[in-house]
Amino acid sequence: MRSLNCKTIDKAPHLKSQKPTFAATMEYAENILETIGNTPLVRINKLTADLPCLVLAKYETFNPGNSVKDRMALQMVEDAEADGRLRPGGTIIEGTSGNTGMGLALAAIVKGYRMICVINDKQSKEKIDILKAVGSEVHVCPTDVAPDDPRSYYSTARRLSEEIPNSWYVNQYDNPSNCKAHFLTTGPEIWEQTAGKVTHFVVGVGTGGTISGIGSYLKMKNPKVKVWGVDTYGSVFKKYHETGIFDENEIYPYITEGIGEDILPKNVRFEIIDGFTKVTDKDAAVYTQKLSKEEGMFLGNSAGAAIKAVLQLREHFTKDDVVVVLFHDHGSRYVGKIYNDDWMRAQGFLEDEAVALVEKDQK
Repeated sequence: MRSLNCKTIDKAPHLKSQKPTFAATMEYAENILETIGNTPLVRINKLTADLPCLVLAKYETFNPGNSVKDRMALQMVEDAEADGRLRPGGTIIEGTSGNTGMGLALAAIVKGYRMICVINDKQSKEKIDILKAVGSEVHVCPTDVAPDDPRSYYSTARRLSEEIPNSWYVNQYDNPSNCKAHFLTTGPEIWEQTAGKVTHFVVGVGTGGTISGIGSYLKMKNPKVKVWGVDTYGSVFKKYHETGIFDENEIYPYITEGIGEDILPKNVRFEIIDGFTKVTDKDAAVYTQKLSKEEGMFLGNSAGAAIKAVLQLREHFTKDDVVVVLFHDHGSRYVGKIYNDDWMRAQGFLEDEAVALVEKDQK
């Protein structure tokens, strides 16, 4: 076979450079904030094989900060700029489990603000390191204290905003722009991507903005859509939704990050939520690993809780249903914990492995 050399190319007009046939306009974002949103829906296959319905994941790690929180962070900043709460050269201050802080940090970089994140000590080291990597000042507070304790991350963020001139305390828990972002963007995306066929929406609940904003939009389009919240043991949401009682006996430390609360944020609109299901710390961790190893989805801790919740709700689904579950953030923030078998073993989350070793020794 004759080799293709430069002379051969010269004699082959069809291989010569041709003028481009595409439109002569470039497509690019003016800055990283313009890439937020329009994330894909991805089918879950193996883990939901026994369910009668179609299960689709709203895959929010495609946002530039690798989480759903980019959406509301930008909305909160732009609304605060519009009404004067955030002024040029100002400082943004927020108590965060990591993801909202990342979204706010991106906005601060592009728009020229100082960023201070207040985080509790149960969050992964990766989250703290990432916040520092994007230029945020990070204050770490103890987890196991009451919300009104001056050492809590709620109180610390509020205090810093009072002490630092020209600063703005975001307060994502009660800030209506949190819900607004999802009503304006995420909800419409899910509706359009499913051609209006979505029947159930399942998502972990923390600040409440995601479930309330998306849920409100979907129910506006179709009141029959069921909205399910994912809660964790140690959080007050499920019992409060079912009884109207804020039971402090429900509150105790838990490991799962990003969902559950020991307060009732104003952004949690309980009236649009059809129900809650609780997922254990162990199940959340184990199913986070399953998503990675069986679906190729490298996600954060709350994703495991969310997919386990879908499995727990199987009795509510039929063959005609389209279930959308939202996955909040990326697995890179949990490499030292959920994806570390030594850490998983120390928490007692690899019990099946321990049983297998015992059985092997007994043979």
